[in-house]
Amino acid sequence: MDETNINWVLAIACLLAGIGIGALGYHLLNASAGNTQRLRQRLAERERELAEFKDGMGDSIERIARLAESLHRESQGLEQEAEEARDRLGARSLRRQAMDAVSPDTATTTTEPAVPRDYADGNRGTLSEDFGLKSGDEAAAPQPPRY
Repeated sequence: MDETNINWVLAIACLLAGIGIGALGYHLLNASAGNTQRLRQRLAERERELAEFKDGMGDSIERIARLAESLHRESQGLEQEAEEARDRLGARSLRRQAMDAVSPDTATTTTEPAVPRDYADGNRGTLSEDFGLKSGDEAAAPQPPRY
């Protein structure tokens, strides 16, 4: 073959190789850009979900506060009703007054409970002042030497 034809074939081969290498490089670099785009989209979705969650929590806390306030109001109303009922029903009936006058009052005659002790009758306990102290005879006995 002619030398000029070889130059043309070599130029075309280099051109095709360059196009192939360029396409491969574009594909590899574009793949990481696609991953980056997907990550950005996932991040935006997570941020939106977090904002919705925060809004939901704020609404929930407000609803809980309203419920607590209404519960407080209702408990105050119940307390007032209980006081009124106690005032109306608290007066002792004549029959109950007569029964109390006839029967002896056993509920008011109670004895004070005994003070708790740390020992049984006749024995000294661990909280007594002389617990663990030896008598004079035992203290005079010689002690073995300590090494």
